Amino acid sequence: MNPHEKAASVIISQIIDAIKAKGQRYTISLAGESGCGKTETGKALLNELNRQGIKALVLGQDNYFFLAPLANDAQRKKHPEWLGPHKEVNMQLLDDTLVEAMSGADAINVPHIDYDTNIERIERVSIADIKVLIVEGTYTSLLKHIDTRIFIDANYNETLKYRKLRNRGNEVNDPFVENILETEHKIIAGHKFLADFVITKDYNVISVK
Repeated sequence: MNPHEKAASVIISQIIDAIKAKGQRYTISLAGESGCGKTETGKALLNELNRQGIKALVLGQDNYFFLAPLANDAQRKKHPEWLGPHKEVNMQLLDDTLVEAMSGADAINVPHIDYDTNIERIERVSIADIKVLIVEGTYTSLLKHIDTRIFIDANYNETLKYRKLRNRGNEVNDPFVENILETEHKIIAGHKFLADFVITKDYNVISVK
């Protein structure tokens, strides 16, 4: 197992009974700073659930920004106060989608934003056989309708090597992006205290509650 898979196995083993016992769909949030491994850990959680016969779906917070990437970056540069969960991310839509899913909907509308082409589209996704929704993204700890919150506790300096490998939008060479990451760090530094599980920078799992 890689570190993401090991962490997923530990966490799912501790919540599997609660997932099975809940009459509605179960929701998991996965938060942390840029490059900390949210996407890979989300996939690992999904795969671990599937291995145990439970269908899951991952929703990415990055698709719920009000503006497409290029327009959002321009807005950040023009208005620095734009940065953060309450201005640039449609957290209400994400919460409403979770409520719809928990209420028994057979399908939900899921936005998709392509980072490279800057094209946004809406896809109608069937969730008829989905038992668990995993929402991953920087600010997802703040979502209201979450059964289990997970926080990956690695800051943007500690994740530099992974950001270099990804280098999305040439981010590691852009001083403006580094300033954004410093601001995000300050915004979510306390979010780990909202978590039920904290994954350390070495990918050990700490059960908080």
